[in-house]
Amino acid sequence: MLAMRLMRFGAKGKPAYRIVVMDSKKPRESKAKDTIGHYNPLVEPAEIKLDLDKAKMWLARGARASRTVQSLLHKAEKRFQSSK
Repeated sequence: MLAMRLMRFGAKGKPAYRIVVMDSKKPRESKAKDTIGHYNPLVEPAEIKLDLDKAKMWLARGARASRTVQSLLHKAEKRFQSSK
């Protein structure tokens, strides 16, 4: 089963995350099938960059988003709709 989840990178104490699609049974640091964006919680406001079209495509193919990724998708959609 495919999962959309966060992959941590960055220095110790300074996390940043990639939003990736990968097999749900693989460890967090394994090779991802696709990277659909990134999330930086250290800046104010938190930086969320997502390719919403890719995310919707993977969700249509059966990928399941983690709770955190679902939250980030909703925030990104709200920002996108308010910028129109």
